[in-house]
Amino acid sequence: MDMDLSLNQTRVIGCLIEKEITTPDQYPLSLNSLTAACNQKSNREPVMDLSETEVQDLLDELSKKRLIREESGFGSRVVKYKHRFCNTEFSELKLSEQALGIVCVLFLRGPQTPGELRSRTNRLCSFSDVHDVEGALQKMSEREDGALVVRMPREPGKRESRYAHLFSGEVEAAGPDEIAAIPRARESGNSERVEALEQRLSELEEKVATLTATLDELMS
Repeated sequence: MDMDLSLNQTRVIGCLIEKEITTPDQYPLSLNSLTAACNQKSNREPVMDLSETEVQDLLDELSKKRLIREESGFGSRVVKYKHRFCNTEFSELKLSEQALGIVCVLFLRGPQTPGELRSRTNRLCSFSDVHDVEGALQKMSEREDGALVVRMPREPGKRESRYAHLFSGEVEAAGPDEIAAIPRARESGNSERVEALEQRLSELEEKVATLTATLDELMS
């Protein structure tokens, strides 16, 4: 499903989706909070250093695409932003909890393997195992209204193929023979420990962003 989104635009949408799910009390996001979310050091790839001006320009671009909207709280002069990307009365795109979690993480971290997606979506949705992730990815790639993801060719020396989203144009897909030869994903204990540390860092960054946003609102 090609929406012709740039890398930075998917970063903004991904952050709005992520914070809507993980910190609903702080959603929608102010420009300051959204900028901090875009520039997080954890759970982001690549790591960015966007200015508030750059994020505002991205919001203006997404507004023209009707993918975000502004919202001003009662008694507050701080403008906040919500996505209209999916699952709203303004969007025709409807995603399951699992599909939304996968799209969000792909927007935030780029192409990933089923094993990576399982561990990195644990705050957004629930998967019983890697096979469950693969089943969700298959459904997303076979949607009647257009595929949302595609399996990429396996990189040399890698055990698993990665999946990419299709909201930014065409992506080279793996051939049938290659797909059949790809082993099932298995997560290692080390990768789980790394993900746990990354998750903890992300939570701390969210708390800092929330406190900063609250301070900005009080000062305004």
